[in-house]
Amino acid sequence: MSGAAAGGRYVLEARGIQVRFGGVRALDGVSLGLRAGEVCGLIGPNGAGKTTLFDVLSGIRRPDGGAVLLGGGEITRRSPVWRARHGMRRTFQRRQLFGQLSVADNLLVAQEWRGGRGTAPARRRRERTAAVLDECGMAGLADAYAGTLPVGPARMAELARAVADPPRVLLLDEPASGLTAPERERLAAVVRRLAAAEGCAVLLVEHNVAFVMELCSRVVVLDLGTVLAEGPPAAVRADPAVREAYLGS
Repeated sequence: MSGAAAGGRYVLEARGIQVRFGGVRALDGVSLGLRAGEVCGLIGPNGAGKTTLFDVLSGIRRPDGGAVLLGGGEITRRSPVWRARHGMRRTFQRRQLFGQLSVADNLLVAQEWRGGRGTAPARRRRERTAAVLDECGMAGLADAYAGTLPVGPARMAELARAVADPPRVLLLDEPASGLTAPERERLAAVVRRLAAAEGCAVLLVEHNVAFVMELCSRVVVLDLGTVLAEGPPAAVRADPAVREAYLGS
């Protein structure tokens, strides 16, 4: 049974999502739900529909059928900006930093939409920026131009920017790609704290299966645009259909 069908209150929910590219069904009735404080992994072969689902959830692509709900209210037709301002954040496979700005300024920009005049709001944003950069191991690169960062630090900077304004929902697309082992450990620590301490619901797409199985409390497997399996990591890893379609023997 899919997460969305299992009942309960979800922060983010997809119901029967359909996406077609010509005659190809990229997503065929995909349903899932995320609860506050949950870290869920989304895995599957290339072409399974993972990034397409992220595009639908974040508002970049409107589905051909189905609905997306945030906090119980339908947001299927809402823009990415609206979703971001209501607590949804996303990172991408390709770097999306403002390359001509410093790392710290990237985080400050992410908080500017809240406005507020005077020195107190500006000071709070600077303090939040410094705290997030420190947690992400980026304090020493605060003044570096974001466009000059190598892959690992750039991904951590994107994570820092995504959480600079505290999210309700965090969608991470290949967050561990290009990271060293210590960077992956720091990434996992940040994600766990967000979920446990701030109640953020986290959904991540990742090809590093070992990383997903260690970090996530639940794993959803997509294959050919449908949910192939869902459950605790150990159960998903042992599922014969998953092993045949994706994990191998």
